[in-house]
Amino acid sequence: MKAGVSTLRTRVAQVVWLVFVVAALFLAVGALLIALDANRDNGLVKFILDGANTVDLGIFSRNNGIKDFTGNNADVKNALFNWGIGAIVWLVVGRVLERIIRP
Repeated sequence: MKAGVSTLRTRVAQVVWLVFVVAALFLAVGALLIALDANRDNGLVKFILDGANTVDLGIFSRNNGIKDFTGNNADVKNALFNWGIGAIVWLVVGRVLERIIRP
């Protein structure tokens, strides 16, 4: 019985970690696409940016995030800073939860 619970907890921890990594990847790749001035009419670019906007939770938003840059290249700076911090937070929280869940 204990082996079954242990296996289940391991699988759940892996799924939790994967979800948090995917969220961090959306933010990191989204910030890169903004910095590279990718074509926002492209379907894949739009999908990544929409996903990043979703997982930034409003706290790490490009438009009203932790830090709001102004002036030249403010959009790029906001994306790199806020989404970069957001990606790091997703990874740290995901790793902590994964360690708590895993037996």
